[in-house]
Amino acid sequence: MPADQPLKQTPLNALHRELGAKMVPFAGYDMPVQYPLGILKEHLHTRAAAGVFDVSHMGQLRIKGADAAKRLEELVPGDLQALKTGRMRYSMFTDERAGILDDLMVTRFDDHLFVVVNAACKDADTAHLHKHLGSAVEPLTDRALIALQGPTAAAVMARHAPEAAAMAFMSGAYIKVAGVPAFVTRSGYTGEDGYEISVANDAVEGLARKLLAEPGVQAIGLGARDSLRLEAGLCLYGHDIDATTTPVEAALTWAISKRRRAEGGFPGAAIVQKQLAQGTTKLRVGIRPEGRAPAREGTEIADASGTVIGKITSGGFGPSVNGPVAMGYVSAANTAIGTTVHALVRGQKLPARVAAMPFAPHRYHRG
Repeated sequence: MPADQPLKQTPLNALHRELGAKMVPFAGYDMPVQYPLGILKEHLHTRAAAGVFDVSHMGQLRIKGADAAKRLEELVPGDLQALKTGRMRYSMFTDERAGILDDLMVTRFDDHLFVVVNAACKDADTAHLHKHLGSAVEPLTDRALIALQGPTAAAVMARHAPEAAAMAFMSGAYIKVAGVPAFVTRSGYTGEDGYEISVANDAVEGLARKLLAEPGVQAIGLGARDSLRLEAGLCLYGHDIDATTTPVEAALTWAISKRRRAEGGFPGAAIVQKQLAQGTTKLRVGIRPEGRAPAREGTEIADASGTVIGKITSGGFGPSVNGPVAMGYVSAANTAIGTTVHALVRGQKLPARVAAMPFAPHRYHRG
């Protein structure tokens, strides 16, 4: 966004400041990167108990019509028509070169889809959807979004929305939370069990305060959100995936069903089908640097002979694994788990290895 354009604020901006948050610009918004607890402790607290995240900068949309799933499938490789009502799926917008324009979460109901897209892409995504789906697309600009994540999230939610405890992972429902009408999904971006709660802008501060008043619940900022998702092996759009990467290269083929692989019918389908059949020249992998020094985004990756074979797209310290973790793209010949590589940091070759993701085990509710 232009430097002279003021940052947007979420409805929780005043609460963040009251809680002592350090605020930073992010995707055009004034957002909390951390609170007085600090990123490391916020991260570990989320893994041990529960944290509240403000994700109101994300884009929320409703796509209306009984045929919404069929129509949206023309823009994404995900199998949306197979979704039962109240079920949720991860997918991606692709272009004619199979590049990823954004990733998104879709929940299906009988007469509409509830869609959440990334903050930095939401204007472009909305225009893209309007172009192809017209008046069926309804941006929900009057709604805020908060996430409650961590192993005690279900117990907290049960006290404010008893129906939430029975929800399955990757499902959504229109229920009341602490008396507030909400759209709730059992999902999140940390690798932990948890929920995302969409409510009216004017109701979100009261609900956030009630959740934060619960024993063992802390406010968590963008810094810990990033380290949590990195340990969970989850992509960040604009870093690990973008229009220069395909779903196959990004190791996201699990999000493309057998039917969609065979039938195509989405932008770039022929390229995806070719890559599925013949392989790719690069692939997203996990990287574990040895020692304590992290390999940050943009760091080049070299093979044992010193030849550059790729680069890091996300990297940092993983508090739960007590060591540096990263992900990035390497040439296809160097993707085997355990392959020795080097991160080229400030002229030094730091030893590392290709590693399985997630780095910290997922603990989603599978019951």
